[in-house]
Amino acid sequence: MNRNLFFIAFALFLWGLGEGMFFNFVSIRLESEFLLTKQQVGFALGAFGFFMAITHIPGGHLSDRIGRRPLLIAAWVLGMLSTLAMGLAKSLPLYLIGLFGYGLTAFVASPLSSYVTAARGKWEVGTVLSLTSAMFNLGMALGPVSGGWIAENYGMNSSYLVAFGIFAFSTLFVIFIHAQPIDRHDPEAPPLDLWKNMRFVNFLMIYAFAVFALYLAQPLTPNFLKGVRELTLTETGWIFSAGALGNSVMTFAFSRFNPRRGFVLAQLLVIIFAVLIWQGTGLPVFMLGYFLLGGFRAARPMAMAQARGLVHDSQMGISYGAMETVSSIIFIIAPPIAGFVFDRDPFLIYPLVIGLILISMLVSYFFAPRPGELANQQS
Repeated sequence: MNRNLFFIAFALFLWGLGEGMFFNFVSIRLESEFLLTKQQVGFALGAFGFFMAITHIPGGHLSDRIGRRPLLIAAWVLGMLSTLAMGLAKSLPLYLIGLFGYGLTAFVASPLSSYVTAARGKWEVGTVLSLTSAMFNLGMALGPVSGGWIAENYGMNSSYLVAFGIFAFSTLFVIFIHAQPIDRHDPEAPPLDLWKNMRFVNFLMIYAFAVFALYLAQPLTPNFLKGVRELTLTETGWIFSAGALGNSVMTFAFSRFNPRRGFVLAQLLVIIFAVLIWQGTGLPVFMLGYFLLGGFRAARPMAMAQARGLVHDSQMGISYGAMETVSSIIFIIAPPIAGFVFDRDPFLIYPLVIGLILISMLVSYFFAPRPGELANQQS
């Protein structure tokens, strides 16, 4: 591992540690401290997804044009300041400003994926994306237990303030990475326009449906565990830590998988998560469910690796940005739908999701690009 990947990996580990202390509790804080209904929480989370969605394609485009390092530093600083605002917030408007500001940091996803892809050396694309994601999720595994304990004993805002301090150290690691040269294409032989590349566009639609199916039950499951299963914040923190550990273990385990097969298998794990939350009882069962939810995180680098084989080097940032935009659009529309379903029957969402994922697995298996179809488009 070269020095740049080393610094990125540790920056992501620290960021995951800090984010894990508060992020999974956002929907709970909106409901319990700011007294929003579940459907209002769903709309707030949908708005958060909107602020994520509007950043990805510009972020990917800028990373292809001005370089990746400046965007990484900007995202880290914005995330740090947004977390501080949420920690200091005593009213809903200031909290939402911080939350939506944190959503804007999503523009980091494309430059980050592009940066580690370019810095991978002899590693496979899926391997380096999975391993760096695993470092972030390893940090996330350590955050929720401490965050839940801090929230229960010192107030939910305290976990944000501790996370702010951790983010400051994470930002230092990012500052030390080196800039990378900007990829160019031959002006006399430009690559196929990204939006006319039908293999990429078709895969983007497959990915969109998969993300919707995999994500739909997630936004309000914390509220389900607290309100229906009557778990404490500390117990919920243990569940979130198990989930983050699962994210790390699954992304690491999938790093050597064939991306196409790994993408399908990762979806199967989320089905098991839905079954365990729906039908299971007891803290250990819910922890196992969240551990297997790591398939959701593992699916992302598997999809990115498939998409990477369909585009030119000079389009890497914007293609990753397009995929992140798709994810973020799903994060906008899924929470209000989940809130609508939860308000009518909190148990109904899980069999619905199981059916959608089964359809997604079939579509992914039969229509995702096969290895022989990932023709080299880099010339």
